[in-house]
Amino acid sequence: MKTYIVLLRGINVGGHRKVPMVELRELLTKTGFSDVKTYIQSGNVIFKFAETNAQKIENSIQKSIADHFGFDVSVMVRTRQQLQKIFDDCPFSEDKKINSYFAILSHSPDKDLVQEAYNKTYENEEYEITNDCLYFYSNKGYGNAKFSLNYFERKLKVNATARNYKTMLKLLSLSAEN
Repeated sequence: MKTYIVLLRGINVGGHRKVPMVELRELLTKTGFSDVKTYIQSGNVIFKFAETNAQKIENSIQKSIADHFGFDVSVMVRTRQQLQKIFDDCPFSEDKKINSYFAILSHSPDKDLVQEAYNKTYENEEYEITNDCLYFYSNKGYGNAKFSLNYFERKLKVNATARNYKTMLKLLSLSAEN
């Protein structure tokens, strides 16, 4: 059995698309996943499963959530090793890294779209797009940034969900225990 980390986008935000974590753990356990754990209310799940095809796992979770909760949600599945590599490959200095956001992308965007995205910049905001992650830093903080995840999703034609440094560390720690 392999350990997987699932990142859900846009649940439990502002009272919309509510997904209670206890209910989500029960649903995923019934779906066939084992040792299901969740971390905070923003859609972070860790579990073990025998299937090795991430796309099949994503589709299964997406369907289960839609059937049970009545809405679609973007689902990204990564192994612990993949998430560790994303974390380790952060191009920013350690000072910036601890204040960075890691936007996990549904797939590697087309290189031409990446080049196009780099044409837009804002003062005091930096980002790097590598394979299936967008690393983002703003010295004013994510909440005050001019760039948004929606901009990058549209520009790169991907789905994405962002996690901060502390959440990434916690997910890596919890998945090591699993």
